[in-house]
Amino acid sequence: MKIVHVVAAALVDAQGRVLLAQRPQGKSLAGMWEFPGGKLELGETPEAALVRELDEELGIVAEGLEPFTFVSFAYPDFHLVMLLYWCRRWQGQPRGRDGQALRWERPGTMAALPMPPADVPLVAALLAATMATTLPEVARM
Repeated sequence: MKIVHVVAAALVDAQGRVLLAQRPQGKSLAGMWEFPGGKLELGETPEAALVRELDEELGIVAEGLEPFTFVSFAYPDFHLVMLLYWCRRWQGQPRGRDGQALRWERPGTMAALPMPPADVPLVAALLAATMATTLPEVARM
């Protein structure tokens, strides 16, 4: 089975909300909400891939990426390994450069949204982090 490595970001705004992007029509899992990011290219570090993907998808320059968690998930056609990073600082205003809808959500409300199966455990990890930590950046979520 093919293994696909991807990186994603939990972009956290000043109100403690996390940015989600809606998968566009015509792609697999269309209409579902996901963390922005994408595939690693050959020879690319995860951080460089995420900076590139966030620029391509959202038109922002990510700064201060911090590794958070990962998920390993078997889809019918491939196995996905997704690394999720915290991103609390960026330059620019996020916008869907491919026409995808964006929305800011608190981790506690994300579970009500349709999301790809691989993203679901990441939502649980975000929620657990907000309840278990006293870090100001996370506690606001």
